[in-house]
Amino acid sequence: MSKAKKTAIRLTLLASLVSSVSAMAADQVTFQLDWLPGGDKAPVYVGIQQGFFADEDLEVKIASGRGSTDALTKMATGQSDIGSSDIGALMAAKALDKVPVVAVYPYFTQAPHAFFVLKSSGITSIQDLKGKKVATSPFTSSNAFLPLILKQNGLSETDIQLVKSDPGALAPMMITGSTDAIIAWVTNTALYDAQAKGAGKELIEMPWSNSGLSLYSSSVLASEKFLTERPDVAKRFIKAFAKSIEFTYANPDQAGIDLHKMVPEVDASIVSAQIKSIYNLVYNDVTTQDGFGNFTDERIQKTWEYVAEANGLSKDALDPATAVNNNFKPE
Repeated sequence: MSKAKKTAIRLTLLASLVSSVSAMAADQVTFQLDWLPGGDKAPVYVGIQQGFFADEDLEVKIASGRGSTDALTKMATGQSDIGSSDIGALMAAKALDKVPVVAVYPYFTQAPHAFFVLKSSGITSIQDLKGKKVATSPFTSSNAFLPLILKQNGLSETDIQLVKSDPGALAPMMITGSTDAIIAWVTNTALYDAQAKGAGKELIEMPWSNSGLSLYSSSVLASEKFLTERPDVAKRFIKAFAKSIEFTYANPDQAGIDLHKMVPEVDASIVSAQIKSIYNLVYNDVTTQDGFGNFTDERIQKTWEYVAEANGLSKDALDPATAVNNNFKPE
C-alpha cells in the first residue's frame, strides 16, 4: 500500500473518530410542551430543523403535554428539563406549593385571552356582551381572568350568560348562532377565521390585552435542578431558543414546514397562519419598551397581582421575583 493511500485512510479514520466523539458530546435536553403542536409551539421544532440547537452541541427531545399544570409537574419532578408554560400558572403553583421551577425567558409578553364574535352579531366591544350568551371551555385559564376583564369594562359575571362546552365545539356554536360569543386564545384565530369564512361569515377578535388585561403569559420555564446541575447547557439552550423564536416569526412559512416535517399530521399552512396571527403576542409595545427577552420587575409584579386576584390568593402569598431567574438569558 502506498504512503499516500495509508495517509488517506488515517485521515478518514480520524474524521470518523472526530465525528463520533462530537456526536457523543452533544448534551441531551428534554423540552416540555404545555399543549399540542401548533404555531405557538413552532420555535422548538424550528430550532431542531434549522440546526440552532445542534450549533450549540445540544440534542433536544420534545415531550408532549396537556396544559400548564401538567407541564409544570413534569419539570418539577425531573421528567423534563425546560419547557413552555404560562407564567401565571407557575406563580399560582409557587404560591401554593413552592414548586422547584422558575421562568427563565419571556415568550408571550401579552396574554392570549380573547372574546370572539361574528360581525353579524353587532357586538363590537366587551360592554356589548351584557345580557349575551358566552361559551367557554371548562379547562381554559381564561376563565380565571374573566371576572377581572369584565370588571375592568364595567361588567360582572352576572351580566353575561356563561356556558361551558368542549373546546372543539366553541367555534361551531358561534357560527351556528348557539352562542353570541366565545372565549378562547388568539392562537386559535387562524382556525376560527377559516371556519367562519367557510360558512360565509366574518369573525371579529377582541383580545383582552387591548381592553385592560396586560400581563406576561407563555414563557420558557426550567426546573431548578436543571439550572443548578447544568447551567452551561441551560444557557446554550436558551441562546438557541431565542434564535428559534426570531427565525419563526421572521419566516412563518418555513417554520410551518419545519414543524410539519416532525409532526406530519399538522398542516404547515395552518401553522404559518397561526404564527402570523399571534405575532403581536410576541412582539409588541412591551418588547419595544423593555427589549425582547427581558422580564422587568414592574411587569412581573403586575402579572402576579392579576394572577393573585384571579385565583383568590393573597398578594403576600408570593414574592413574584422568586418565580423568575434572569441569569440565563442570552448576552
